[in-house]
Amino acid sequence: MPKRSNEPLLWSLFSAGGVVAAFLIPVHLFLFGVAFPLGWLPDPGYQRLLALVRHPLTRIYLFVLCSLPLFHWAHRFRYTLYDGLQIKHLNELIFTFCYGGAMAGTAAAGYLLWTIR
Repeated sequence: MPKRSNEPLLWSLFSAGGVVAAFLIPVHLFLFGVAFPLGWLPDPGYQRLLALVRHPLTRIYLFVLCSLPLFHWAHRFRYTLYDGLQIKHLNELIFTFCYGGAMAGTAAAGYLLWTIR
């Protein structure tokens, strides 16, 4: 029986991370980097944002917002090194570095979101 590949899972994480990075991150950058500091929109305030982040659905949203773009980066960086720079002899090391970094970042995001009081 042939060995099953993990490529479909990695490609789905890549595409989901690309969608999140393309649609959701620019909204956050606009709100917290431009609109609130320049006074275009009323500043929500620390206490209000903290109350929002304490809600479980917001934590799930922030977890997705942090983790999926990391897997998008890992997949894109892996194939840049593998195909673009032609260092195919280091495939296992590159795979471990890229996806291990994405998993470590996901674990850190999960831990930080879980421990917010």
